[in-house]
Amino acid sequence: MLDINLVRTQPELVRQALINRSADTAVVDAVQALDIRRREILTQSEQLRAQRNSASREIGKMKDAAARETRIAGMREVGDRIAVLEAELKQVDLQLDEQAMSIPNMPDARTPVGLSEDENVILRNEGSVHRFDFIPKPHWELGPYLGIIDFERGVKLSGTRFYVLNGLGARLQRALIAWMLDLHAGQGYHEAYLPFMVKQQTLYAAGQLPKFKDNLYHDVEEDFWMVPTAEVPLTNLHGGEILAMNALPLHYCAYTPCFRREKMKAGSDVRGIKRGHQFDKVEMYKLCAPEQSDEELESMREDAEAVCRGLGLAYRVKLLCTSDIGFSARMTYDIEVWAPGCDEWLEVSSVSNCGDFQARRANIRFRREPGAKPEFVHTLNGSGLALPRTMIAIMENYQQADGSIMVPEVLQRFVGANVIRK
Repeated sequence: MLDINLVRTQPELVRQALINRSADTAVVDAVQALDIRRREILTQSEQLRAQRNSASREIGKMKDAAARETRIAGMREVGDRIAVLEAELKQVDLQLDEQAMSIPNMPDARTPVGLSEDENVILRNEGSVHRFDFIPKPHWELGPYLGIIDFERGVKLSGTRFYVLNGLGARLQRALIAWMLDLHAGQGYHEAYLPFMVKQQTLYAAGQLPKFKDNLYHDVEEDFWMVPTAEVPLTNLHGGEILAMNALPLHYCAYTPCFRREKMKAGSDVRGIKRGHQFDKVEMYKLCAPEQSDEELESMREDAEAVCRGLGLAYRVKLLCTSDIGFSARMTYDIEVWAPGCDEWLEVSSVSNCGDFQARRANIRFRREPGAKPEFVHTLNGSGLALPRTMIAIMENYQQADGSIMVPEVLQRFVGANVIRK
């Protein structure tokens, strides 16, 4: 969340940031009004408490019993007024917290201002787009032909947007996860195996609530929330802690399944496995000192690109504009791979610097030296990479004229095969 002092002292700066994000600015007025009322209540409460304390000292010295009783009765009224103010303060704090939590992060000055994803900036293309001497098929044809994707049984088990991976298809998916985790470990990331269900507060701290409540799966009885991304539990690994400066930066990676409600328009991405309510992802996450975060962002982008290069996939890097960056992000690179069967670029990684936005919500701080005032860390996250879109790119780029799929060299030892045939 934003520092309340920023909204208090520079509201126009926050309003402009929201305008650049194509977001509603009314929340700034709401936060300002609640903040003013909160401070008024605190001032009134302090004055009344001071009045009560002073009266208590005077009452102790009074000799006249009737006068003392009258003064005591008056202080009961003061106590009642204090109690009313305390009750109002609780309500104002709840409303202020709710409104403040709904304000997205301030975009970095380097994030281009844009009103839609059409204004994202393509920074560069890497690798050569594979040329075929036949018409490449989309994965929704290749998968069933080879028997490695079963859409019908996925729908039978769970409904639309679900599927079953069979045989070497399942092994290919597992191979990607294992290889990516090994690669990130070699890049200096500490692997963590995380819960796939978390508490509500964990989602608030990561910036998923209240913004994305309608997109999350929730077990009401136990108050467990299925993770939409490993970023959520990784953010909270050090929630409420004060870290030592020499412990930073911290680099983590983790695999989790991810669960999100997909609400798509009719005819939009309805074929294949591009979008679903459940998917797998390997996540990279960093915590660092503020002066380290720019460099850490660039190194994380390089680490994500290394996955694409290792798989031999043509990809491009985009710098997202203000209207397309995530709620918690201030600057984001997207990495997209080419899928010739789908005939489109598929986003497989978003690498973001969140500054101290998540750290404020999760209360993650560090001390530069013993006894120094704690400061908020900066957090960064990135997919390394997301499935099943990486699966799509491999299937479609490595397909052969006979419908078989060559297995990328780095995955062959995990898959146990060089080619997937019918």
